[in-house]
Amino acid sequence: MAFKKRALLPPIILVVAIILLILMVSLRPQPPQRANERPAVLVEVLEVQPENIRFAVDGQGNVRPKHMTNLVTQVSGQIVEVADNFVNGGFFNKGDMLVTIDPSDYQVALQSAKASLAQAKAALAEESARAKVAKDEWESLQMGEIPALGIREPQVASAVAAVQSAEAAVAKAQRDLDRTVIRAPYDGLLQNKNVDIGQFVSMNTQVGALYSSEIAEIRVPLSDRDLAYIDLPDANHDGASPHVALSSEVAGETYTWHGNLVRSEGVLDQDSRVIYGVVEVKDPYNRNADQHPVPLRFGRFVQLVIDGIEAQQVYRIPRYALSINNTVWVVDDERRLQQRNVNIVRAEAQHAVINEGLEPGDLVVLTQLSNALPSMKVRIPGDPVIEGEEKAAQTATEVAGKDND
Repeated sequence: MAFKKRALLPPIILVVAIILLILMVSLRPQPPQRANERPAVLVEVLEVQPENIRFAVDGQGNVRPKHMTNLVTQVSGQIVEVADNFVNGGFFNKGDMLVTIDPSDYQVALQSAKASLAQAKAALAEESARAKVAKDEWESLQMGEIPALGIREPQVASAVAAVQSAEAAVAKAQRDLDRTVIRAPYDGLLQNKNVDIGQFVSMNTQVGALYSSEIAEIRVPLSDRDLAYIDLPDANHDGASPHVALSSEVAGETYTWHGNLVRSEGVLDQDSRVIYGVVEVKDPYNRNADQHPVPLRFGRFVQLVIDGIEAQQVYRIPRYALSINNTVWVVDDERRLQQRNVNIVRAEAQHAVINEGLEPGDLVVLTQLSNALPSMKVRIPGDPVIEGEEKAAQTATEVAGKDND
């Protein structure tokens, strides 16, 4: 009997285990079903409105004077005086004395020329008197027509020529005397000093180089693409003079100066294929007024921003909003994507300017979508999430959490 009970025990345990397994499987909670409908994608958009935009063209160049003059001597002699400011970087006003050459010999030459002129005038007066006496005698004799030689016309003409020659000699002597003083032809600064007091100079000796401080110039290279966005004056200054902002770092701080694009050089550079525009800045050293924050010194390298033409009723969007083939994605009233072909007026570093393909109030998609399709449902910030989309999003989140567990 005991043997029969032991034989029934294993089948009973097996049956009980099967029953418990079936109960556990039947009582196990059913996993949530995955939603077949994907939630609408949330995208960032920009509502565009037409505006008037003034383009700007960037450039760079070195500051240089508009006038540069090499001062040379027109007479020879020993330098007896130099101005206190006759040093590299010294400032001068128009007409200021720079260098004086010993005038003694030229003063003597002027006195001699004046004496010769006085003698010539005296000789002319004497010949004129003789001619008058000869004419009176001839008329008193009533001998007919008076010959030119009889009234000493050749002698008078020779005396007149001698006076004119003496006057020219006086004028030349006066010019030579004036040239012993070398003066500044305009307001400027001395860039290079080549002579000093006590030095003997001959004619055509360069005494220094003078830079005009009235106007500074910057040559800025402009490509054909740049020319499409600015009103470039020609060599005769015909056309507008666009405003130009110049900037550079001085002693660790960035400063800005203001000038105008006044002309172009009229020809294309054969190597770089660019045309050079010329920007002018008045009174760069603030000699007449403090119109600049700091002096704009010659030789400084500056960055330029030239005001260009104005585009009417165009749209500016971030450049990353553009898709391939010059298209953009737009969200319509039903919150569906629509693809638009646009015409780009100008592509800048950070933005694109569009004049065709968009309408006022369009919502341009800024979010980069890797699988965007026309009529695809999207949401924008502020849109309410509908119940189906909310449940689908919540279900997807729960499934993802259970899978991780």
